[in-house]
Amino acid sequence: MNYKHLLLAAVAATALGATSAKADIAVATAGPITGQYATFGEQMKKGMEMAVADINAAGGLLGQKLKLEVGDDACDPKQAVAVANQLAKAGVKFVAGHFCSGSSIPASQVYNEEGVLQMSPASTNPKLTEQGFKNVFRVCGRDDQQGKIAGAYLVEKYKGKNVAILHDKSAYGKGLADETQKALNAAGTKEKVYEAYTAGEKDYSALVSKLKQEAIDVVYIGGYHTEAGLIARQMKDQGLKAPIVSGDALVTNEYWSITGPAGEGTMMTFGPDPREMPDAKAVVEKFRKAGYEPEGYTLYTYAALQIWADAVRKANSTDVGKVAPVLQKEKFSTVIGNIGFDAKGDVTTPAYVWYRWNADGKYAQVK
Repeated sequence: MNYKHLLLAAVAATALGATSAKADIAVATAGPITGQYATFGEQMKKGMEMAVADINAAGGLLGQKLKLEVGDDACDPKQAVAVANQLAKAGVKFVAGHFCSGSSIPASQVYNEEGVLQMSPASTNPKLTEQGFKNVFRVCGRDDQQGKIAGAYLVEKYKGKNVAILHDKSAYGKGLADETQKALNAAGTKEKVYEAYTAGEKDYSALVSKLKQEAIDVVYIGGYHTEAGLIARQMKDQGLKAPIVSGDALVTNEYWSITGPAGEGTMMTFGPDPREMPDAKAVVEKFRKAGYEPEGYTLYTYAALQIWADAVRKANSTDVGKVAPVLQKEKFSTVIGNIGFDAKGDVTTPAYVWYRWNADGKYAQVK
């Protein structure tokens, strides 16, 4: 064999080795890594990093290692679509994301077209799973479930009082406010004020002045912790003592860093704290040893990858057409408890409980 033939044989052997070697399986998380809601993006990233590391340490998935991609949508719908396209192009098989409903919904259309399985740890707007997509799931509850609980609470505690409902115009915030309003009205109570505000502003004093003028006794906020925190502080500055009631986006220590003592008494709906679940103990300790407190959506994101990996093993495939049916018929043991999904991709046993911000600057479940 001459030199040329030897060279061609070597090239062919190298190419054969490259194709026969198993590549990593690409998975991703996508959310607000930057921007005013970056605290939640960090929770998702930390949760996903730990889940990937734990699965790889246990031997990987289908004989392959997982490789993590991180997409930053800054909770912007257009950016979310761009991120979804980038992740699909990178060959990602699974996305734990996005965080904001306003990002998850448009991104889901890309994932549906590209055959990527999407599981949101946090997006609660009902529309996400009402589109009829077979590849879209979530491990959190929905706004219509949170809204029913919030509406019932407002009727029970503030019957005959002046109720204000505010929202930030986002898919999440307005959806949550509207579902709460619906539940409130269905129980025979009409809110005194229903008002939208603009996210990202710093001065809500005019809105607070209106609430004060209307002698509001309680303020329900459909929105995120940044604006809710400013509204709480400015309410205190103007002497309006009405408590704030809100949803899961206030379950972050950043809320108190904005409000200080003005945040005391704020009530919010969220799932039972997974940090207190026996199945989460080892993972929580691992996070804390690494110097990170796995609050909010950290463990929800960890659980999303746990569930998908388990379904992949059972399907013996990462193909969305084989994995999705497994997700819909099986139950999965996770750090946030046993999870099952209905035909839409919603969890079959959603649970919301109440949390309260206390004088020590910490939130705790109301038992």
